[in-house]
Amino acid sequence: MNFFFDTYALFEIIKENENYSKYVKGVGVITTILNLMELHYALLRTVGKIEANRHFDRLLPFSFEVSNEIIKEANELKFLNKKLKLSYADCIGYVIARSMNIKFLTGDNQFKDFAGVEFVK
Repeated sequence: MNFFFDTYALFEIIKENENYSKYVKGVGVITTILNLMELHYALLRTVGKIEANRHFDRLLPFSFEVSNEIIKEANELKFLNKKLKLSYADCIGYVIARSMNIKFLTGDNQFKDFAGVEFVK
């Protein structure tokens, strides 16, 4: 089974959050370079450059290319939900997940009630 892993999910897996343990093995990982950028920055702050670079490089092959159409749809999603203050990276990821008919894995509260979301804290 494949999931789109947002930055929140990736970070929780790296932190070994037990609630994410079932997403570590036997699951297809899809993300974007934007999520990896956010993750890298968070890891620079928390575990340092060497670990941040290691995780970035390890996850890079799972990065899905973002098309112009995905960007347009993501911007529309962000605009239509502007009160939720969704991030661009999350909007892009959510649109990719929906277009691939896979679950968007996150613990971000803003997405808790969205269709197609696997919400894990």
